[in-house]
Amino acid sequence: MKFQLVLVATMIVSAMSVAALASDMPDANKTSNVLRLSEPVATDAQSETFGALLDKTLKKVTLHELVSNSASYVGNAFQVETNVAKVCQKKGCFFIAQEGEHVMRVAFRDYDFFVPTDSAGKTVTLAGKLIKQEMTAEQVAHFNQDMQDDSGALHEGVVYEILAESVIIPKA
Repeated sequence: MKFQLVLVATMIVSAMSVAALASDMPDANKTSNVLRLSEPVATDAQSETFGALLDKTLKKVTLHELVSNSASYVGNAFQVETNVAKVCQKKGCFFIAQEGEHVMRVAFRDYDFFVPTDSAGKTVTLAGKLIKQEMTAEQVAHFNQDMQDDSGALHEGVVYEILAESVIIPKA
């Protein structure tokens, strides 16, 4: 009888240990290859900030305004709240901001920081400046490959992009 109690207790402890280990393992249905190549410069219960601390005194604009009046925003600092549609899956070195049909690529100042590769679908607040540049077909193909996407969000020719210095990403 004593042996049976020890055996049952051992089986219960073993089962609990296996369950605890299994809960720490990544779910096969979840993305387990999330890259976080940069540490946040600030963190709180709700969010993480990458790059520099956000200058909250900057003028707030919408992505619609940036897309519709791009030339007037070139070189001017602003902050914008936007949805992250796609993220570079290779490093997190850029993402595609999207609000409805308005789409713009967001790169990071001096290639100085990266965002987690699982940031797609989140609404972020960023501070940056708009730049105007020529994008080649090779660059478009390269960026699409890095995003693992060919949705047509990027195109060759003269484009406007956000060069961000700060990105606040919600934790949930």
